[in-house]
Amino acid sequence: MFHETRYTGTATPSLADGWRLERLTPPSRLFGANGLRTGPDGRIYVAQVTGSQISALDVETGLLETISAKGGDVIGPDDVAFGPQGDLFATEPMEGRVSMRGTDGRTRIVRDDLPAANGITVHRGRLFVNECRVGGRLVELDLSGGAPRVLLDNLAMPNAMEVGPDGLLYYPVMGSNDIWRIDPEGGEPERVAGDLGVPDSVKFDSEGFIVSTQVYSGEVLRIDPRTGARSVLAALPPGLDNCTFVGERLFVSSFTGEITEILGGGRTRAILPGGLNWPLDLTVDEDGNLYIADWTYFYVLRPGGEPRILGMLSLPGFPGHLRGVSAVGGGEFIVTTANGAVARYRPASGDSEILAQGFDQLYGVAVAPGGLVATAEFGTGRVLSVRSGQVEVLASGLREPVGVAFGSDGTCYVAESGAGRIVSITGSGVDTVVDDLNQPQGILVRGGRLYLVDAGAKTLLSVDLDSNARETIARDLPVGAPPGITPKPLRGIPPFFGPEGPFAGIAAGPDGTLYLSADAEGSVLAIRKVQ
Repeated sequence: MFHETRYTGTATPSLADGWRLERLTPPSRLFGANGLRTGPDGRIYVAQVTGSQISALDVETGLLETISAKGGDVIGPDDVAFGPQGDLFATEPMEGRVSMRGTDGRTRIVRDDLPAANGITVHRGRLFVNECRVGGRLVELDLSGGAPRVLLDNLAMPNAMEVGPDGLLYYPVMGSNDIWRIDPEGGEPERVAGDLGVPDSVKFDSEGFIVSTQVYSGEVLRIDPRTGARSVLAALPPGLDNCTFVGERLFVSSFTGEITEILGGGRTRAILPGGLNWPLDLTVDEDGNLYIADWTYFYVLRPGGEPRILGMLSLPGFPGHLRGVSAVGGGEFIVTTANGAVARYRPASGDSEILAQGFDQLYGVAVAPGGLVATAEFGTGRVLSVRSGQVEVLASGLREPVGVAFGSDGTCYVAESGAGRIVSITGSGVDTVVDDLNQPQGILVRGGRLYLVDAGAKTLLSVDLDSNARETIARDLPVGAPPGITPKPLRGIPPFFGPEGPFAGIAAGPDGTLYLSADAEGSVLAIRKVQ
């Protein structure tokens, strides 16, 4: 027997008798909020890299409309701009390209040879784009298909830019922590302001002053382009990405998906609440605290509390875009990152230590009672062990391994998502433990039972490891691709991070509560036995 547990989200899960569900974090209305641009219709157009879509927000009504959907022609957009006829241009950094969505709703590729294409702006019908990478370029694109005109090269991660009232093109450089300008016709660039909080956007207010978000400090700065003098309009949490004006009203975006209005006098107002961006793996420490690997963020969620940021990509010691995570005690965690590393992370002291690196798409990670670290290398179909700097291959030839867990006897279990099965790795080889699955991802072993999230079937299963008897605990979970959508791969931006894929993680609390990362809606769920 199954009964419905209703909550506001992308799905209505059904739970077996004796189980109940609680949503610990609300579903995200936006999966990240990156580039912002006010459109001709007065709405704010939002580029969402991890959500792989473009949305439009009406700041008067709060209505949010999907303009370019996930699975559509635009993949992982980071910034947007409008042409004089209302055409929408979008940069797609993981594709290394710029696309244009015409007013007729059709999309075409403008250019596909721009690695890490990011900042974009249109000025008097001319299209300018930069590449947010070390050694990046600032170019003008020929809309007729001719070769780009390179204004500058060898830039240290330029980002969202704008032409000022003086006709000069202003661009932030994150790697050098300053803002520059250059004549669109060419010439030598000029530094406008430096020693900032890692600027990642430039826009202009009605008085001709620069307004710039700072990803590291979380400040929104107003800068005089003539003197470089600055003031702080607002101080928000780190992770700001871009800004835009709707008339005289100023709005800023955050990696969390929050859209905030800057009201003046340091006051702010959340127009669209933030949430989790891309929750992947989960882990629980000895005190029962839940930790969430949210791609560019690392959160702790204490019982009865709300998620609190412990680390993020722009803060010191953060090991990189997080995927797998396992608490090992004493405030330390073993993590895998999207640039192919296994690291020991200590968020309290803000430092991390690389244990091994150079791998192809690591996902789940688990630590055996004796300290052996095992991780799934999705790209090569291997399961690896790491101990004292030495790496060994525990298994190879697997089809898309993702989740990893250890049993109390030291047996290593792996979710082989491409083969639809769970396997165990022993000295004699690889044995099938559970088969006839769709796309298993997160797994854990507790009390002689194996729990697994089958993201393809959107189910949570429990398997008795002695009898192999199965129990379906939940159906219709908000995990994996949303119904009717076939996501297009996010290729990553080497060497910063590799190809990106989904991973619905699972963890268990001391009381037996099961925690799931509901990546389809950006939330964390708790599933408990009814007492």
